[in-house]
Amino acid sequence: MSIPVTQTRPAPAPVTKGHSPRRRFSGRRIAPYVFVLPAVVLFATFKLYPIAWSFVLSMFKSVDGVDKYVGFDNYVRLFDDPLFWTALQNTAIILVIQVPVMLALSTGLAVALNSALLRARAMFRLGFFLPMITGLVAYGVIFSVLLNQQYGLVNWLLSYVGIGEIPWLTDPLWAQLSLGLALTWHYMGYNAVILLARLQTIPNELYDAAAVDGAGAWKSFRHVTLPGLRPAILLTSVLSTIGTLQIFDEPYILTRGGPDNATLTIGVYLYQNAFTYFDFGYASAIAYVLAVLIGLLGLIQFRVLGDKS
Repeated sequence: MSIPVTQTRPAPAPVTKGHSPRRRFSGRRIAPYVFVLPAVVLFATFKLYPIAWSFVLSMFKSVDGVDKYVGFDNYVRLFDDPLFWTALQNTAIILVIQVPVMLALSTGLAVALNSALLRARAMFRLGFFLPMITGLVAYGVIFSVLLNQQYGLVNWLLSYVGIGEIPWLTDPLWAQLSLGLALTWHYMGYNAVILLARLQTIPNELYDAAAVDGAGAWKSFRHVTLPGLRPAILLTSVLSTIGTLQIFDEPYILTRGGPDNATLTIGVYLYQNAFTYFDFGYASAIAYVLAVLIGLLGLIQFRVLGDKS
């Protein structure tokens, strides 16, 4: 006689309140946003809000101490402002002349620092990069002292080779040259380090193949080094363009935009309208026009120097 076996089902596991899979899954999805939230709040407070408010401010003009809505009149005013066009022209001169010269010198310096024939390369790399960590105000003051016409060190040294006093900061042409000299000294090593980092990723096999094909040093540089440096050249060109269009510290400290507005840049003119004439609406309009120029030039550089593949 068989005894019937009674099957018993296991008792369901107790559900603890607050530990359901759905809640755990929701918590995991929310956690990244919680961690990112402080950075987003800070970015929105100190970046997005000032940018948006600056655009609103560009629609107003202070009349007898009262802000009056004028629409796009501040933007229209730019086209009839000769000082704005002077500042734009001066900035364009720096961009077209000083930046290519600086990048060419940076490329040559990067190749030299990458040479196997150079001893103590780490020391030279550090030495050429050190100007970049110097404060903008500090090195501007140093250059204003060095280039002083009466007691500057540069004119004192030139006097020993029979060269008279050069008005570095008081003559329009020499002031522009002085500004370009200061900018080149400060940023050349920084760009050279970026180019050097890219240069070290180019395989030596490419140079060996070029040498087998009979290419000399110049042809190897032209057909191997420059194409390999294209991404770094694009990066340094874009960074230099943005920095040049926003340049303020150097011309303001060296010459205050003079003499005769020869070194008046868009950044200096924006500062003058905002904090000298307290025309914040017009200064905001200049800032937005400057942002559009930076965007357009950046797109052009990506088109010209970007990857063609």
